[in-house]
Amino acid sequence: MSAAVLLALMPVVLVIALGAVLRHRGFLDAAFWPQAERLGYYVLLPCLFFHSLATADLKSVPVSALAFTLVIATCSVALVVLVIRPALSLDGPAFTSVFQGSIRFNNYVGVTLAAGLFGAHGVALAAICNAAIVPTVNILCVLVFARFSHARLNAWGVVQQLVRNPLIMSSFAGILFQGLGFAVPAGVGAALKTLGSASLPLGLLCVGAALELGAARQWVGPVAVSSLIKFLLMPVATAACSLVFGLEGQALTTALLFQSLPTASSAYILARQLGGDAPLMAGITAAQTVLAVASIPLVMAALSVWLPL
Repeated sequence: MSAAVLLALMPVVLVIALGAVLRHRGFLDAAFWPQAERLGYYVLLPCLFFHSLATADLKSVPVSALAFTLVIATCSVALVVLVIRPALSLDGPAFTSVFQGSIRFNNYVGVTLAAGLFGAHGVALAAICNAAIVPTVNILCVLVFARFSHARLNAWGVVQQLVRNPLIMSSFAGILFQGLGFAVPAGVGAALKTLGSASLPLGLLCVGAALELGAARQWVGPVAVSSLIKFLLMPVATAACSLVFGLEGQALTTALLFQSLPTASSAYILARQLGGDAPLMAGITAAQTVLAVASIPLVMAALSVWLPL
């Protein structure tokens, strides 16, 4: 399994590296990257989530076990981060960045890895993972911002942030479409699939373009804490929950992959919008993206010793 993960990870790393080269060599105008990220976040990735969930053949997917494993593991780790907050000696905005770095994940990398490992079935598994974790993570992060950031949010502000999140809304729409038994019209489905497919390479290029490793060196402590939680505690919590819910095989592998992913560049956007520590968030994102190249295969190899992958 570790060899298969490494093989699936290789094109991801290469495309991210290409994005970094393109950005730092100035091949494209600097204004291109924020717009490309916006296009991916608000249009392309929602198309991928909706189409995957609305059209997926879920008969062979353990939807309940997969969803419960991911949601309970994520909430458990979030609770641990909140409990240890006093020991971190961070101000409120900095804590929001550590919190995001501990529980957020990079959708682009996750879907690409799942598709590379398991093909169409991997895309369906990835869609369920996204449907379970995206709303959970965004709700938790918005609530933490409401409590600890400079821009304190009231209840209405929290609701607005959740309703405006394109990943949450597209996931819910896809689940609703699937649940009601609606069929996506052929022409519309093909367009959504094409747009969704474009989200993966473009998103990985943007991840590479956003890498600023110099920022990570300024905050060694918070970067280390969030990375240990993300790459060690989160996969272990997921593995423990998988034993409770009987998750195994490709579904378990996909769940562990998603819970071992580095935090997403969208965390920086949220930190900037909601009064968090955006520079620290950029440092955590860059460091975790690089660390994930080694941590994902190591985590999968270690957990495969005692789990039915």
